[in-house]
Amino acid sequence: MQALPLLVTAILMGCDDSGQHTLYRSSPGHPNARIHIATFDAADGDAYNGENCRLGAELFMAQPGVKTRFWCEKGRFRP
Repeated sequence: MQALPLLVTAILMGCDDSGQHTLYRSSPGHPNARIHIATFDAADGDAYNGENCRLGAELFMAQPGVKTRFWCEKGRFRP
C-alpha cells in the first residue's frame, strides 16, 4: 500500500503538457469561436511543437478565400 502514492506521483509527473501546442480556428459566422484543429506534442519539445503549430496556422490562413482566423496556444486542447 505504501507504493501507491509513489506510483500516482510517477504517473502524474508524466502528464506535463508544457511542450505541447494546440492549433485553433474561428468560424466565419462566429468570430469568437474556438475550434480545435490539432495538438502538437512531438517528443522534440516546446520550440519544435510551437514552430510547427505556428507554421500550420500560417499555411491555413494563406489559402485563397479563407475567412477564419487560425492561432496557436501553448498546452493541450482546452474547450
